[in-house]
Amino acid sequence: MFEREKKGERAVVVLPHGRGDVDSASRADEFVELVSSAGAEVLARLDARVDRPNPKFYIGSGKADELAEIVRGVEADLVLVDHTLTPVQERNLEAHLKARVVDRAGLILDIFAQRARSHEGKLEVELAQLKHLATRLVRGWTHLDTQRGGAIGNRGPGETQLETDRRLLAARVKMLTQRLAKVNTQREQQRRARLRNTVPRVALVGYTNAGKSTLFNVITTGGVYAADQLFATLDPTVRRIEDLSCGPAVIADTVGFIRELPHDLVAAFRATLSEARDADLLLHVSDAADDERELLAQVVNEVLAEIGAGDVPQLRVMNKIDLTDAEPSIQRDGEGVPQQVSLSAVTGQGLDLLRQALGERLGGERVRVELQLPLSAGRMHARLTALGAIAEEHVDADGWQLRLDAPRSVLAPLAGSGDEAARALQAAIAPPQEPV
Repeated sequence: MFEREKKGERAVVVLPHGRGDVDSASRADEFVELVSSAGAEVLARLDARVDRPNPKFYIGSGKADELAEIVRGVEADLVLVDHTLTPVQERNLEAHLKARVVDRAGLILDIFAQRARSHEGKLEVELAQLKHLATRLVRGWTHLDTQRGGAIGNRGPGETQLETDRRLLAARVKMLTQRLAKVNTQREQQRRARLRNTVPRVALVGYTNAGKSTLFNVITTGGVYAADQLFATLDPTVRRIEDLSCGPAVIADTVGFIRELPHDLVAAFRATLSEARDADLLLHVSDAADDERELLAQVVNEVLAEIGAGDVPQLRVMNKIDLTDAEPSIQRDGEGVPQQVSLSAVTGQGLDLLRQALGERLGGERVRVELQLPLSAGRMHARLTALGAIAEEHVDADGWQLRLDAPRSVLAPLAGSGDEAARALQAAIAPPQEPV
């Protein structure tokens, strides 16, 4: 076994593709961008057609020899393969190339490890990394095999290093799982609190680098880090929006998706991605300047279905129209409900249309009524205030005289508690009866 370098930034990229792959060029460019996002310098690229994977190297043995010559020629210490390798293939390639080998899943996990900032994000990434590593524990040395004990006829090999590593790894995975369970409990409590306030919930989803964080910042002044790179942000951020016609809402910026997102990573990030699963509306952000936007949107929808958010209503947002000839617009279905908004988060074009569409999708029919509440109904008054439903109010010895202006869908949950104030609200917002 050769000695692994602790750090490798001089990389050779291997780009496997099958016969007739129509998206091989764009996928290759995306992988090179992933490598750059991880901080490695791409010294050379090797295209390899793989019609039938080689069990030993995944690529053919001839390509493996060609790759070894390239690695020696450019003095690279890292080889990145745009495909998921089996542990045996990864180990065989490392021995053949005398360089560290990382597959697509390992590269994505490394980027996530660099980007995670919150305590929860770091726990999720470490758990995913350990689960990925569990299948790649190979025997680098066997010095503990020399440990022997017992009487004559009862001797046996001591604990191998591989067994020790597996035991320590299993203990760490168990500890991280317990910590994440506590974090998930805290998030559930926060979500239940938002549900009690009946504030509509919106989640930003989309392919990585589609402009979600930039859009999040301009509509919430959230201050979330945004950059032109893959996986610029990982940690979920929730902010409140006040300037919608439907009243206030909360919006969450979630992690971006990508092709072949490692399954362990999706499983570890379920607590984070649950912001999308529990949302009332998903803002599905796409790059309008990307020719493959529909294919990438399908990738996002597949991940959403995997985490249980496939049935959540969506409003499509075509971002970056400043890079195209498109104009800001709202596309509606046959019933007039907004389905897609074209805008530019960088220039601000179409942001007013997005707010209008959000107000319509979250609000529905508005209710403008008078309501009288006794002074004992302070809880109901506080909840109406938090929702921004009170347009005007006057208080005297008899209680509050309120003029409400809010969507019926926002007020209706408050009218279901059954007390006197809820019954008064229910009577006030009940739709008028049509004459018989």
